[in-house]
Amino acid sequence: MTEEIFNKVQAMLAEQFDIEPEKITLTTDMVNDIDADSLDLFEMLNDVEDEFDIQLTATESIVTVQDLVTNIEAKIAEAN
Repeated sequence: MTEEIFNKVQAMLAEQFDIEPEKITLTTDMVNDIDADSLDLFEMLNDVEDEFDIQLTATESIVTVQDLVTNIEAKIAEAN
């Protein structure tokens, strides 16, 4: 499941920030590596919530792509 979620998140981030998907890894830092500001992060999290039909909380804990993938997995597991 992690790889499938990562692939979707990677594609979404690549499109939103206009960067090559290959440059986005699980260790990519949202702020320092792809220059996302708070509005970018808010928009991206809204897109993720829509894509995966989940509600994310504690956005301060989402620093890397891995953090985001882990949060998505947890919310999907809660729903099932």
